[in-house]
Amino acid sequence: MIIDAHAHIFPDKIAVKASTAVGTFYELPMNFDGTVASLLREGDSCGIDRYIVHSVATKPEQVESITDFIIESVRQYPDKFIGFAAMHQDYKDKAGFIDRVIAAGLKGVKIHPDFQEVALSDSRLWELFEIIEGRLPIQIHTGDYRYKWSNPEYVVKILDRFPKLDLIGAHFGGWSEWDKAAELLVGKRMWVDCSSSFYSMSPQKAYDLIQAFGADRVLFGSDYPMWSPKTELEFFNKLPLSEAERELILHKNIENLLGL
Repeated sequence: MIIDAHAHIFPDKIAVKASTAVGTFYELPMNFDGTVASLLREGDSCGIDRYIVHSVATKPEQVESITDFIIESVRQYPDKFIGFAAMHQDYKDKAGFIDRVIAAGLKGVKIHPDFQEVALSDSRLWELFEIIEGRLPIQIHTGDYRYKWSNPEYVVKILDRFPKLDLIGAHFGGWSEWDKAAELLVGKRMWVDCSSSFYSMSPQKAYDLIQAFGADRVLFGSDYPMWSPKTELEFFNKLPLSEAERELILHKNIENLLGL
């Protein structure tokens, strides 16, 4: 079993535009168009069984439409997709929406502080953390050397304030700030995924980060459509990990976290 724990999907009519905007933001190439069909085709070519799928709401009025799209995608591909809801700091009825998300069978929430221009220390996000603590995991884009919105220091404060929050820090807890993230976050009660990281590091560096966080706290993720699930998996498979460690990272950790 292989679960890609970090994949973005978009409706066909806006997929290319949305994917291009992400690539422009990061000044990185986008390898795919962000459609469901492309994700399934690429993943099937390398044996990926399931995907956590989500998208980011850059405005509060996008929260419901994005989440509805995720719900419908999971309905169409129940054996492939595990859905995470969108949320925005300015969405008014967070508690009511989370109740609806849980009733719809979604398994978590996704936020991206840098896209949404909100610091992880903002009280509007802390309201969300309080609502979902002990109920749903949250996947957070963490780290960006150009901004302070999602700085690893803020992640430490969240973990201290919300000890029962199941937090997944994307990109080893700090995109482009990997060493800083490891210094601050190793040993904390959280999970990290390895998405959008392998392209910028050696296999030895990736192995060292996995060992530092612990294989029981790391999730495999591709960050499709930016990167190919196939090439990310090929890189991962070259790491000198034990079979037990591989199974944890490729599926057991996320299965245990989500109760799959």
